[in-house]
Amino acid sequence: MDETVGAAGEALCCAAAVRLGGAARVLADWAGLSDRYGLVVAGVDGIVASLDGQGCDDSVLGRAFGANWTLGARYPAELPGGAFFGKWTQLVFVALVLTRPRQQQLAAVQGLDAALEAADAWPSDVRAGSFTRLADFELACRRTAEERLREGGLLALWKLAGAQSEHYRRAAELLVG
Repeated sequence: MDETVGAAGEALCCAAAVRLGGAARVLADWAGLSDRYGLVVAGVDGIVASLDGQGCDDSVLGRAFGANWTLGARYPAELPGGAFFGKWTQLVFVALVLTRPRQQQLAAVQGLDAALEAADAWPSDVRAGSFTRLADFELACRRTAEERLREGGLLALWKLAGAQSEHYRRAAELLVG
């Protein structure tokens, strides 16, 4: 199923940002980028709220966009996980741009592809469920997210993304020691 158009695509892209955000938070803390990361996550949370029917605060999204713009480049090259972190910021960029009705040059699938590229760039083997590669785990997460959105709606998708982010968080904690 290709749920990458309209609100469904935006929701799946945002869920991927939440999911991979579990690792991005740990990496941001490790790299001393927590403040900027917090601004970006506030924007992702704003997207979640808007998809759930709440108002979308343009100032929060603007601050998130600004913080995200250079966040990946600020990640220290000497630290492992930089490629993952950079791809996560690309995923967030797509999610933020998708909130703009006139910005149709990007599609949610571009964000989902960035999520897979981020997982594929993970610098070590992991233990995420039955998977040892984060890219394999991400593919399974994407399929499950599409099913959950279709069958259970947005609330089920957000719960799933939160649970899946824990696997990413644990992988990052093992990476940073």
